[in-house]
Amino acid sequence: WLHPEADKLFCEEIEVGEESGPRQIASGLRGHYELSEMEGRKVLVVCNLKAANIVGFKSNGMVLAAKADGGAKVELVSPPDGAAVGERVFIDGLSGDPFSSAQVKKKKIWDTVAAKLKTAEGGIATWDGKEIVTSAGPCSVASLVGAPIS
Repeated sequence: WLHPEADKLFCEEIEVGEESGPRQIASGLRGHYELSEMEGRKVLVVCNLKAANIVGFKSNGMVLAAKADGGAKVELVSPPDGAAVGERVFIDGLSGDPFSSAQVKKKKIWDTVAAKLKTAEGGIATWDGKEIVTSAGPCSVASLVGAPIS
């Protein structure tokens, strides 16, 4: 739904495969997508971030998107067809357990990770040049190449 006080924010309920149900997440995508384009769409969500209060709305995650032309063009990062809702993504060639939200905040891990997120050939989402993948294949954007992801 549209945030009642912020022109750039969507307030979303996103199913991430948790028993507690969908997460409420705010995203600044209103200038780039219509509400109808967001409904029912599979997106990549960072779930191990501390909840943040964004213009009075408690956001429990971050929807990832690639940005180009100074933010004038934005494309959502999507898992491939066949990826299960809530499936954890991996960085190709890396393994291990994810950090908790407390670890991410305390150690400022997200800033380090985010600096190396970008799209590659074919719009494939990468971290430090390695593909971000699900069991069904790599995550991607529609067309942006070499664009930072945040």
